[in-house]
Amino acid sequence: MTAWVRGRVQRVGFRWFTRAAALGIGGLEGFAVNLRDGRVQVVAEGERARCERLLEWLRNGDTPGTVDGVTEIWMPPRGGYDGFEIR
Repeated sequence: MTAWVRGRVQRVGFRWFTRAAALGIGGLEGFAVNLRDGRVQVVAEGERARCERLLEWLRNGDTPGTVDGVTEIWMPPRGGYDGFEIR
């Protein structure tokens, strides 16, 4: 799953909290990265139910900053990730 998070999500610790949420859910690999346009991109691979939990957290969880919206796409896993990183 790849998600793009819009709102006030940079310079508020959003990527760090996203990593902590992914690690708390467990079984997820991927990353969170700031984009130049102010969004945060989150890539998560693992069981679909776990990815859906992370997506729900991105939309409705106790996130830092303000989330105005989340857009996601689902694709087959590509692999190549070692844990869940902040980029």
